[in-house]
Amino acid sequence: MKQSRATEKEKEALEKYLFQFLSIGKTYPLLPGIENEESLAGLMGIDTDQYVKLKRTFRENANKAALELLKEDDIVDWLNEMPFGDNDTIVALGDSSTDDLQGWFEIFKYLLEITVPEADFTFINSGISNNTSADALRRMGRDVLVHEPDWVIISLGTYDAQRLSFTPGRTLIPLSETWENLSTIDDAIATVTENPPVWITPVPIIPGLLEEMELFEFTIDERDLASVREIITGKRGYIVDPLGRRMGYPPESWYYLSDGINSSLSGHVNTVRELLRSLATAKVQEQK
Repeated sequence: MKQSRATEKEKEALEKYLFQFLSIGKTYPLLPGIENEESLAGLMGIDTDQYVKLKRTFRENANKAALELLKEDDIVDWLNEMPFGDNDTIVALGDSSTDDLQGWFEIFKYLLEITVPEADFTFINSGISNNTSADALRRMGRDVLVHEPDWVIISLGTYDAQRLSFTPGRTLIPLSETWENLSTIDDAIATVTENPPVWITPVPIIPGLLEEMELFEFTIDERDLASVREIITGKRGYIVDPLGRRMGYPPESWYYLSDGINSSLSGHVNTVRELLRSLATAKVQEQK
């Protein structure tokens, strides 16, 4: 009989890397049983109890990170300057860094829930792992506009810059198309809210770690990411970390997972810190 349960090695990979990005319901929202934890656990080859425990662990990590941030005086000051209304709906559109169960958006959510308990915010995480700007644009209506958000935070661009192993002479998404996709996302946001969009730039990757990752067959060049950042810094709204240096300069491996692309919990904390700083202190940028 074919094995249906995950091996110990597979469970280790699931717990230490894969699980936090496996938001299957976002990718296949109409799949029968997609809200059933027992079904989802079965797809991953683990018990329901293990599934629930893993999910709780990542949520708790994000909550603890939020509490640690609240020990910083600047964070408290910046939270007092947030531009949100008490009943605002806040949507995050992005790739793996947004989709992450212990990612920047989850930490950000806990911070606002803790510090503004009287508010009735609605938080919607519309990040899907490995999304390019084209992928995000394709699902914009279903995952963003339908919610009529007051605020949209966009974190895209890293996976546009992939150079596949069999065609290294071009990026997966040409730079001109990245520009067009992000501009169309911006235009779409303007149809549902007068509030400016919030753009989070992609951070550099660590090539040595990426090359060791068996799951990936691509490279990402910092020069390509720098070009994406240049596009983003020309957009209207709030621009978070225009130079992409929140993970250090040069970037420090401590702030990344073993793939050299996705942020560790510490890396996500850096992103939240820069997000709060921008929302509290930066001027809203007009379209260049």
